[in-house]
Amino acid sequence: MLKIGIVGLPNVGKSTLFNALTQKKVDISNYPFCTIEPNVGIVAVPDERLDKLAALSHSKKVVPAAVEFVDIAGLVKGAAEGEGLGNKFLTHIRECDAIAEVVRVFEDPDITHVAGAPHPAADIEVLEYELMLKDADTVAKRLSSLERDVRAGKKGAAEEHTLLKQIEAELAAGHMLWRKGIASPGLQLLSEKPVIYIFNASEEQIASEWQPDEALREKIGSADFVIISAKIESELGELPPEERKEFLESLGMTASGLERLIRAGYKTLGLMTFFTTGEDETRGWTVPAAVSAPRAGRAIHSDFEEKFIRAEVIHYAKLLEAGSFTSARELGWLRTEGKEYIVQDGDVIEFKI
Repeated sequence: MLKIGIVGLPNVGKSTLFNALTQKKVDISNYPFCTIEPNVGIVAVPDERLDKLAALSHSKKVVPAAVEFVDIAGLVKGAAEGEGLGNKFLTHIRECDAIAEVVRVFEDPDITHVAGAPHPAADIEVLEYELMLKDADTVAKRLSSLERDVRAGKKGAAEEHTLLKQIEAELAAGHMLWRKGIASPGLQLLSEKPVIYIFNASEEQIASEWQPDEALREKIGSADFVIISAKIESELGELPPEERKEFLESLGMTASGLERLIRAGYKTLGLMTFFTTGEDETRGWTVPAAVSAPRAGRAIHSDFEEKFIRAEVIHYAKLLEAGSFTSARELGWLRTEGKEYIVQDGDVIEFKI
């Protein structure tokens, strides 16, 4: 399951957005640190392919792929050194696959900003500085405990020490580790996790198709970003499913913020979806892109990788075109693949173990 940690300064709309994305109500009072416990919400990955396959197979159950969002207390300058409550909860996002930084780009005199007024590039600096400070503390503690192992000549200790000293230098220079392609040896450092920027805009900015200016684009570099109005997403979440598409179209939008954020998460982390389908259930499975069939089978159960014999594979669009597995087999569209097969996004697979 894809797991995304949501961070941001206080009063940037982070918890409002979390509510909207997960339909789980948390306190969004207009004051810093109202989120004093991490909030976790698991949402289904919207995927129209799943419903089409389920209809084809007359499945009793439909199980979509899922994304877990973790929302923590707002971070402020000095959080990593104990200011506010954010530092206490940074540990809750260590196990996340990616970090979504919510950055306020809307103006509203009725909603306070910790720095007086929103300044997106500066706000990003504060957020990422705190992440790096927290990592620097983690690295320093590990280096301290590693000294004895290096002196004792413990296998791998010298190599780890060298890597951590490099990481220490990168953090001291203000470099987010993920931008440098550097990963720590099991420390789950925050700055090594890929970042997706969420620009929380006003309804007016959405209508005028607001985009980051040159300075902000330079700040975020090659990272993926989505522009979302937490207010619009909240309104969308209150509508029945059949009215949501019409509401989005009235705003000139083709997809909800949740859909766009999940797509960005999949792209950032290099993930894709394959399917299994039958009368009992149709299910979506999230796996890294370009994996072999046995490795993809691991998403279902470790036995599927260890005891893999072969797989019957067809792309979902071809299966829908054929109308059934029987027809697909007669047409020669249902292929038998071995251990070397590289799974494609949208494949429908039956594993033989």
